[in-house]
Formats: sequence, structure tokens, C-alpha cells
Amino acid sequence: MTRCRTFRYRLHPTVRQALALSAQLNYQRELYNAALEERVGTWKWSHRSISYVGQCRTLTGLGDLRPEVLSSGVALCRGTLKRLDRAFAAFYRREKNGDTPGFPRFKSAQRFDSLQWEDRSGWKVKEADRRLYLLGIGEIKVNYHRALRGVPKAITVKREGAKWWVSVRCVDVPAEVLEATGREVGLDLGVANLVATSDGDLILGEHFGSRSRAQLADAQRALATKRPGSNGRRRQVETIAHLHRKVASQRRNTAHQLSRRLVNDYDLIVLEDLAITNMVRTPRAKADPDSVGAFLPNGAAAKAGLNRSIHDAGWATLASLLSYKAESAGRTVVRVSAHHTSQRCGECGHVDAGNRVTQAVFRCLGCGHEDHADLNAARNILRAGRARLALASDGRI
Repeated sequence: MTRCRTFRYRLHPTVRQALALSAQLNYQRELYNAALEERVGTWKWSHRSISYVGQCRTLTGLGDLRPEVLSSGVALCRGTLKRLDRAFAAFYRREKNGDTPGFPRFKSAQRFDSLQWEDRSGWKVKEADRRLYLLGIGEIKVNYHRALRGVPKAITVKREGAKWWVSVRCVDVPAEVLEATGREVGLDLGVANLVATSDGDLILGEHFGSRSRAQLADAQRALATKRPGSNGRRRQVETIAHLHRKVASQRRNTAHQLSRRLVNDYDLIVLEDLAITNMVRTPRAKADPDSVGAFLPNGAAAKAGLNRSIHDAGWATLASLLSYKAESAGRTVVRVSAHHTSQRCGECGHVDAGNRVTQAVFRCLGCGHEDHADLNAARNILRAGRARLALASDGRI
């Protein structure tokens, strides 16, 4: 049983290598924008679309006009064109599904920070030497903090502030099946308590975004005093970006540790199938019928605070990490509907909105059972997951 996995490592380029990587970012950004302009212009003037393969053919003559763009090999240019092709594919998919289309846009220098090699030419992983060879750049020192498994097929080199990272996508990664524990758990995801388990454990949320909000606000106020285009403003923008990256890293680290612990301890993990995009949607404006151009209160301010807390919790990241780690470990992850899980009694099954006394207190109006609301919901989630597995084994779903 094999898997596809991505391994991310820190790069330590020399000053000359960092300058060469930055130059390639500029060249590939120009190629991306030129390819996008070609697609838009061809459709505008002749109502004809250009495919990824068609644009790759134009790279043949690019070496005569712009040899510096091809200094790191044609594979890097193909990766840039593939990136644009994926952007158009995502645009068509959203258009078909009725979502906000989001037409691909031209990239500024601040919005293009990665180089992609989609095949195995132009680079080589040298794990024994702790190096990564890139055509036109040289051998870059890499911190291989964990062993690379499987067969490397593609890489992405990304700049994050002053740091460089490489993501190596591998195939034929062997699974690491863990021994069965005989334990099952239901997880209720929340804001105050990040996770409540059906075993009775409450795992508090770290709220990294809330902790850094004051520091971010100070940094934003300092940015407002900087003159546009000045070096001081550029440095302040990087300071704000660094704070956001730190919060994201803390949140991701917590999710990694929690997901690993859950996968190691349980054979079956049941989650709510939450529609997070719908949960964080801004409420619609309510027009005042008695006053033209005026609007009634719609709770947008309070909803904005809740949306920040939901994003800060990182539910989607935790669920994603749980899924791929469970797949490799031979565990089972089941997603169930969140409908009525917080209103149903875990003892008698009575469903009533009044059962939820407060955010934390659950008291059944049918049998009088009292429990922490999140723990009661977690037990309902586990019961729903077991029922779903039973139906699946009978071939009924």
C-alpha cells in the first residue's frame, strides 16, 4: 500500500544563490504574465483558446529572445505554464459550480514567490550530502530534518520573507500501519474548546491569532505612518507578514501534534462534516423599509468576531492532517453530518433546541441528563459514525 506525500524542508542558500533564485522568480513571473496575456488576447481577438501544450511549444523560440529565462532549464518554465493552466482550470470549475469565479490575474512581484518543477529534470535531491541541486543555481544546503521516503517526482521552491523552503512531492511512499488499539473516538470541534472527545477530554484552543491581535494592530498603525514606496514601508510590510507567518506556523504545529496523538491512540476517528465556508459567510444587509438607503442591524460586527475565532481555530487544517495521517497509519476517519449533534441527548436521544441551556451546559428536557455540551455532542458524533460504518458494511450507502 503506497501513498503520495509532500515533504517540506528549509533551504539555506548562499547570498549568490539567493540572488539567483530571486532573479528566477522575476523571470518566471514575467513568463506567467506574458502567458496570461496571450490567453486573454487570443480569446478576445479570435475567440480561440490556448492550451498548456500549445504554450509549451512557444518555449522553443524563447531561448533566442530571452535566454536568461531558460537559464534554469525548460522544466522550470513548463512548471510556470502548468501553474497558469491550473489557475484557469480552477476558474472554470468555480464558474461551473456557481461559485465566485475569480479570473486568473496578473502577478506583481509581491504575489509571485514560488518556482515549480513539475517533472524530474533540472533538479536533484542529494539527501546524503544534505544538498539540493538546481540547474542554473547550484547545490543548495538543505536541512533534511526527516528522512525523505518514496520516489521524488516534483518540487516547489518558495520564498517566505527572508527564508527559502523546498517542498518535495513523492510517490510510492510506503504506508506505516500502526497496531490496532481497539479504541474509537468522536470529536466535536469548537472555538473555546478546540476539540471535545467522546472519552470526556476537553482540549482548549490556543487562540494564537487573538494573542497576537494587539501586536498586529500596532504594526498596522505603524504601517499607516510610512510613506508609500519608501524602504521603511517595505520593511514594515515584511514585519506584518512575519507576524502572520508566525501565527500560521504556531497553528499548524499545534494541529500536527494533536492529529498525531489522535491517530496513534484511536482506530476510528469520527468528525463533523462542517461547511466552514458557509459558517464564516458575512450576513446579508437588511434594508430599512422605512428609510431609503438605510439599513437595519444585521449582527455583522458580532459575526465578524465569530468568523475570526473560527479561522483562528484552524478546523480545516486539523481535519486535513488527521485524514492523511490516518490513511498512512491504517486508521479510519469518518465524517458525519453535524445536524442536531448539539441538540440531541447522548443518553435518551431526545432532540430539542432547549436542551442546549448555554454554550457549555447541556440539560435534556426529556430525561434530565446533564453534561458538558461539547462532550455530549462528541458522543453523538461517535454514535453517528458507528451507524454510518454499519450502513456502509451492509452496502446501504
